[in-house]
Amino acid sequence: MISNQVLQSTIDGLKNITRRELSVIEREGKIAATTEDDMHGRTLDDIDYFINSHAEAQSSQGYQYFKVYDNGVTEYVVIIKGEDDETYRIGKIASFSIQNLLVAYRERYDKDNFIKNLLLDNLLLVDIYSRAKKLHIENNVKRVVYLIETEIDKEMNVVEIVRSMFPAKAKDFVTAVDERSIILVKEVKDGDDAEEIEKTAKTIMDTLHTEAMSKVYVAIGTAVTDLKNVSLSYKEAIMALEVGKIFEAEKNIVNYEKLGIGRLIYQLPTSLCKMFINEVLHGITMDQFDDETLATVNKFLENNLNVSETSRQLYIHRNTLVYRLDKLQKLTGLDLREFEDAIIFKITMMVSKYMNFKESLYL
Repeated sequence: MISNQVLQSTIDGLKNITRRELSVIEREGKIAATTEDDMHGRTLDDIDYFINSHAEAQSSQGYQYFKVYDNGVTEYVVIIKGEDDETYRIGKIASFSIQNLLVAYRERYDKDNFIKNLLLDNLLLVDIYSRAKKLHIENNVKRVVYLIETEIDKEMNVVEIVRSMFPAKAKDFVTAVDERSIILVKEVKDGDDAEEIEKTAKTIMDTLHTEAMSKVYVAIGTAVTDLKNVSLSYKEAIMALEVGKIFEAEKNIVNYEKLGIGRLIYQLPTSLCKMFINEVLHGITMDQFDDETLATVNKFLENNLNVSETSRQLYIHRNTLVYRLDKLQKLTGLDLREFEDAIIFKITMMVSKYMNFKESLYL
């Protein structure tokens, strides 16, 4: 069903053009939208007689009534003040406009349902192609799934904000997963590379941040060229969102194709992770390392094991950095100045982050 806000906007526009007062009544007789002040909040109990009659229009007590059908059933009644021929023509135009809105909304609803079921793997392969054909959705088109997570108040219609950014109804599909998560299935050009795909994610993030002043995360699945694989891109976007929050919490845009080693660690069994941590740290945990030591290690790894550059960026003496690395070596047996040991400790930090994430799920 069309929202009352859309109905109100429609008849407000018609009134501005025609200078006539209009109202839209639901089947139960409740006023859904009106341009007349004394009509607000009213319920017309006698509307049943007109709805159940065979007439498509009628005139009564200074008003003309027009039925609006949805699949052959009266969904709304448009009433317009006046009984002359001009009023009749305006009423027919108004009812025709609202009926077209119903058709458009029903088509979008059908497409939304199809996309949701497609994403959730609720359709048989034969159903995917047959329903796509009926809904005029092309199959062999390159598409990418964007998963958008926001902290925006549920009263703000974030779905409509995203839809307004991608108005090509036949190509891009926007649907809500829950109050905080939105999915965009976007058609992309064959020549679009990862950088171009990420530009779209940045546009989404910037727009939602500007309009809603809220933190936004955007995860990107891989590009697929067959409708049946859209669900795969969606699952990849879900994984990208979770992996990004674990290993790259500072990033707001995460691309599945750029998760690197984090994607491998995310799929490891917890028993293997515990065994690895115990083997490397000899019974101690990452929690026992102070923030200063971990910050030093991260900066050292970031600078490709360059002692001089790391000490410069940390504003400490070279000997202080060497002292911290020696202290870490005594605890773990790993000399981070050696490439292999540095890699082992880097993976250990990432595995520990993953383990903390898994444990938090059971709290």
